[in-house]
Order: sequence, then structure tokens, then C-alpha cells
Amino acid sequence: MITWWNNEYGIDFPNIGIYLKNVPRGILIGDFAIAFYGVVIALGMIGGLLLARWQAKRSGQNPDDYTDFALIAIPCSVAGARLYSVAFEWKDYKDDLLQIFNLRNGGLAIYGGVIVAFACVFIYSKVKKKSPFVMLDTGILGLILGQVVGRWGNFFNREAFGKYTNSLMAMRINVEDPCLNAYFKPSVISDASLAEIYAGKAGALANIMEVRNNLITASDNLIYVQVQPTFLYESLWNLILLIILIIYWPHKRFDGEIGLLYLFGYGLGRLWIEGLRTDQLFLWNTGIAVSQLLSGILVVAAAVMIIVFRLKHRNKV
Repeated sequence: MITWWNNEYGIDFPNIGIYLKNVPRGILIGDFAIAFYGVVIALGMIGGLLLARWQAKRSGQNPDDYTDFALIAIPCSVAGARLYSVAFEWKDYKDDLLQIFNLRNGGLAIYGGVIVAFACVFIYSKVKKKSPFVMLDTGILGLILGQVVGRWGNFFNREAFGKYTNSLMAMRINVEDPCLNAYFKPSVISDASLAEIYAGKAGALANIMEVRNNLITASDNLIYVQVQPTFLYESLWNLILLIILIIYWPHKRFDGEIGLLYLFGYGLGRLWIEGLRTDQLFLWNTGIAVSQLLSGILVVAAAVMIIVFRLKHRNKV
């Protein structure tokens, strides 16, 4: 028997008049739960592969090369995304190492997947004797589409959102929703306990406390958190970036430029969006958001490399 899983509560965008009632986290087949998070990510991967094949055909390459590559890169990238998350949340796994393999409880970080995907491009290209930079430029479009779609998995999980806002895109989630992290429920975790958990991470603690201190009692007399839908911001940012790169691809100055523009564009957006989020990963024993730090490094490094390679290309013309 197939039923909805965790569909007791909705997700609302009151300032634009969107009220989504009974939004499920997934489906149940008997007692087996299938999270929409995983389904959405899988759809993003399939869509990304189809886009990469389309771009390969459009640019005179063999689309089958990208199918073969995806069969290797996708599982490796998922492993990379998991290991990245585990590395910066080690305290949650050190006492039960088997939980590292329990992907059903979440814990994937996109930057880990991106790092491994880039490594796979260069290894695969060397083995197959192909240009890694051409493959990078082509495959990166599929990666971005995967990110555009995959971020909506966070919507169904009620996660990857930002601090309190009353802006146009403000999103509301009922505090009683079992999918909502207990950090946002004052009745479950006290202010003192939260301060202890986030000791040394003043910025993240301030974002969470801002949400807790601005709970909304709506017209239905239920209490909600009202937050920035940062997953939506990142999805839209990536969609715009994808469109720009598809249009620019035929005009690129050198092979590898699309990959560098991706690192610059995605890093720039993530640098901004990560600062709004309430569920950051932190550099060990610091209050530094690791993905924000990495984004800043990638933006600077990509910008420098684009300038250097463009100058070299101009000198050869």
C-alpha cells in the first residue's frame, strides 16, 4: 500500500499568496519510506546527463562518452558529497561509524560532489585520451542543471533555509512539523542548550536565534518560523548561470573557460547565500563557514585564471 510520508503540514509563501497544504516529505510503500529528497536529486542527475549529451552532440562530440562518464562520476560524486559532510560534522559520526553509510538520514554537501566530479573529469579524460577541458566545459552544464533541480529536495525536507525575513519570498513552516530541525523549536531545545551547541559560532547562533525570536502566529492561530528560502535562491541563481553559460559556450575563448566561469559564478552566488543560511558546516573548531570560505577562494582563483588564460589566448591570436 502506497501512502504519503509526513504530509501533516504545509509550506507557505504568504507574501506572494502561495499556500501549499499537506506537503509530504516522501511516500511510504508499506513501512518503507522513499524521500522526495532522493527522488529529486535522481531526477536532477538524469536531467543533467541529458543536457550534457545534448551539448556534446551540439558541439560535435560523441554523446555516449558522457553517459559512460556519468556512470562513473555520479556515484563517486555522491560519495564525495557524503565524505565532505561527514568530515565537517565528525562529532555526529565518530561514535557510530556505520551511520556514515546511512544516506537516508541526509548529509550531502554539494561542494564535496563538485570536487570529486572535477577530479573524475581529469582521470576519465586521461584514460580515454580526450581533452579534459572540453569534457569539463560540456559536462559542467549537466552539473548545474542537477543543482538547479536537486535544491528542491531541500524544499521537501524543510531544510537549507535562511534566517528570519518578512521579504516578498518569505517562507513559513509550522514549528510542529516533524521535518523541522529541533533547533528552531524553543519548546524542544532551550536558548542555553542552543548557545552551548553553537559555542564559538556566534554568526550561526545569531541567525537561528533570530528565527526563534520572530515566530509568527498566523491567522489559523498556529505558530510558524518565517525564513529566507535560500534553497530557492540558489536554484534560481544556478538557473540564470546555466542559461548564461549555454549562450556563451559557442563564444568561449579557450577550452576550460566554461568550467572556470561556473566556479566563479556559482562561488559568487554561494558566497552570498551561505551567509544567510542557518545550517552551515564549519571549519573544525572555528566559527568559519567552510563552504563560504571555499566559495571565496574559488571566486578569486577562477577570476585570476580566466584573466591569465584570456591574455595567453589573445597573445596567440
